[in-house]
Amino acid sequence: MTPVTKPILTRGLAAALACLGFGTASPDAVRAQETKASSAPPASVQVDRGSALYGRPEGGDAAKLAPVAGPPLATAAAKLPLDKLKVPEGFKVEVYASGLANARSMTQAPDGTLFVGTRTVGKVYAVLPQAGPDGKREVKTIASGLHRPNGVAFHEGALYVAELSKIWRYDDIANHLDGSEKPSLVYDDLPKDEAHGWKFIAIGPDNKLYVPVGAPGNIVMPPDTHAQIRRIDLDGKNAEVIARGVRNTVGFDWNPKTKQLWFTDNGRDWVSEDIPNDELNVLTEPGKQHFGYPFCHQGTFTDPEYGWGHSCAEFTAPAGLLGPHTASLGMRFYTGAQFPDSYKDAVFIARHGSWNRTTKLGGDVVVARPGPDGKVAAVEPFLTGFLQDNKYAGRPVDVLVAKDGSLLVSDDYNGAIYRVSYGQ
Repeated sequence: MTPVTKPILTRGLAAALACLGFGTASPDAVRAQETKASSAPPASVQVDRGSALYGRPEGGDAAKLAPVAGPPLATAAAKLPLDKLKVPEGFKVEVYASGLANARSMTQAPDGTLFVGTRTVGKVYAVLPQAGPDGKREVKTIASGLHRPNGVAFHEGALYVAELSKIWRYDDIANHLDGSEKPSLVYDDLPKDEAHGWKFIAIGPDNKLYVPVGAPGNIVMPPDTHAQIRRIDLDGKNAEVIARGVRNTVGFDWNPKTKQLWFTDNGRDWVSEDIPNDELNVLTEPGKQHFGYPFCHQGTFTDPEYGWGHSCAEFTAPAGLLGPHTASLGMRFYTGAQFPDSYKDAVFIARHGSWNRTTKLGGDVVVARPGPDGKVAAVEPFLTGFLQDNKYAGRPVDVLVAKDGSLLVSDDYNGAIYRVSYGQ
């Protein structure tokens, strides 16, 4: 395995904050930054490589594109776009919980308590499993004032929370849903780059904690500390790099049959509207595989800047393609018993939706079925309707197979969790 070296900070932190729209202060500041980012910089201004706008064409329709700002507050339950959402015949979609501003990654305790991280509001929520007389589930804020606490993972009574550059552990969390528990620091040997800095975390079948470190910009030559996935002991020791060439993964899971790690990866921006695709990848040889970034994208396309002298054959090809700029994030293998047998061990993937295509793509949950060769022949729609007339009515972030076999879907645009069930 490759040892982890000390992280180095990249320049352009302020530019990445402004252009990505990830403000650290108030929701109004986030929107103000994003509005500012929507104007193309003059030709004489050098856009920082850490910015989401690095490489954006200066003229035409591309110059009008910028990250999509979501509402600053959670959408009221009565105004959620439930009537627009569609699922296959026999399935039903309903609101599981609302009022969770910027709801992102999810994990669930054995008793059914759902823990939800955020990226822009600094909070971690707990959704109690039992609905009240009014049919609504109570939502508690169990932590606040954190810096991009996107990643959450539950293990043996403890909740692990990943900020931008630190991972914390909240012990005996079930008895501290009032926010009184002071966390223990698990790991802080992480870069502080805002670009692709928010983390998805999970605990693997080997009882190790897996954490990605994204590339510090759209298209850059990453230092040895970036564009990778690490795994560490649960006490934060023995960190090792198990995958390189990973631009930005915000979702992964383990194949229940092979125990191999599968993960989504977001492709680079500003080559064109139609390439490259986001990827669905599989790690078969931990510590030995390079997945292409920044040299090759989607397994077939060498980068216009960094691909010279390289062939895509040098790198591990994706198991499947997930569409251009779809922002494919959370993914889970279906291990429940509620859905029809055809969904057994299928992969559900939340596509947050594109912002740098004039015609948006994604904003849905799709299903992929790996074949015997480990490849995905097709990606099919499953939960649709978040994208209406080229505008977002919602944006899925994560999926989670609930204890009862239903599928939970988080929506950071509306601050809500949806439940998809079958035959109920």
